[in-house]
Amino acid sequence: MKIRDWDSNLKVRLFAEAAMNITYWMFFPFLSIYFADEFGKSRAGFLLVFSQIFSVIANLLGGYCADRFGRKRMMVFSSIGQGLSFFVFGAASSPWLQSPWLGFISFAFAGIFGSLYWPASQAMVADVVDEKQRSGVFAVFYTSLNIAVVIGPLLGAIFYVQYRFQLLLLAGVVCIALGFVLTKWTRETAPVSKGATSSVSEKWYDVLKNQLKNYKQIIKDRTFLLFIIAGVLAGQTFMQLDMLLPVYIKDVVKEQSLFSIGGWSHIVAGEQAFGIVLAENGFLVAMFTVAVTKWMSRYYERNVFVLSSIVYALSLVLFSQTEWIWGLILAMAVFTFAELMGAGLQQSFVSKIAPPHMRGQYFAASSLRFTISRTIAPLSIPMTVWIGYNWTFFVLFILALFSAALYWLMFYTFEKKSLKWGP
Repeated sequence: MKIRDWDSNLKVRLFAEAAMNITYWMFFPFLSIYFADEFGKSRAGFLLVFSQIFSVIANLLGGYCADRFGRKRMMVFSSIGQGLSFFVFGAASSPWLQSPWLGFISFAFAGIFGSLYWPASQAMVADVVDEKQRSGVFAVFYTSLNIAVVIGPLLGAIFYVQYRFQLLLLAGVVCIALGFVLTKWTRETAPVSKGATSSVSEKWYDVLKNQLKNYKQIIKDRTFLLFIIAGVLAGQTFMQLDMLLPVYIKDVVKEQSLFSIGGWSHIVAGEQAFGIVLAENGFLVAMFTVAVTKWMSRYYERNVFVLSSIVYALSLVLFSQTEWIWGLILAMAVFTFAELMGAGLQQSFVSKIAPPHMRGQYFAASSLRFTISRTIAPLSIPMTVWIGYNWTFFVLFILALFSAALYWLMFYTFEKKSLKWGP
């Protein structure tokens, strides 16, 4: 399905969200550095964990809000709310006011609004695109996001240090502009059904309670439980892309030449080095997701899952043993390869183990891998104070290897059920 054949809602969103994502990624990867500098690494880690708890709750309620209030309304509300949060964050980092606490609170609210936006945006795609064409549409949005992950950090590496205040204000303007664009050029797509009244009258805490009850029932599936636990442990590696790695690279990378031509050389250090490494990750993901997924589909899923965790562990060793910018670029290439190995197989595996009548609930529950990982991953930052960088990387290395063992055990239990799996 070509973009010119898309529903007008999706065309508007693709380009408007691209602008928002580029702006967001110009400063977001550097915020863990900002909070670590302002609060100290120990306090910053615990504060980030605390803020993620609210985002997790908002994510659980996001689908309910999208169904009750409408996709368009929730997206507009979330965009404007996120924009106002960035304005407050910018004011807290302005030449006239320096308030890290106000900045943190506004950052937490921006995360909550972002968590409310995502389910509504996904539901809108499902509303207007036929099932057989949805994967292609989602792939385009995913590619757009990864292009933003390339462009944003590169621009942030240039402007963030000197112009954080201006970047936050720009993000606020772009988010609010997105809200107005959605208001003017999109339409509501939420289906209206006769059975909607019961869900509309349901209280938000009842929805949260019912979702947790469904998760409890699903997690009784031993294979799926191992999948969740292994995913959480593996996620402790992946989530460090926005947590530990920016702080680590900022601390260890001093001024050094990235490349030189004749008597001229491009010098990078700290935040600039991290921006380059993060942009590399986004570029490799955007370029090679399809190719690596096709390559991995030739092998047994068990081998791919296990090897992905082992490669993640190897990347951590490489990161911990170098302060050279090109060594970090090599480590990120290995890290990204581990990410791509399992990216295309995770969802297909969930569909394989889920009973047909519970497939939707299994997919929703599988997101616990990311929500739980995102919640506890910031603890790596205070760990660097307690035990140092090398031991922190070692702990993450052990967790990655443990996730490989759990993936192997997961497939062992899967085989015992006599389910078909493999290439």
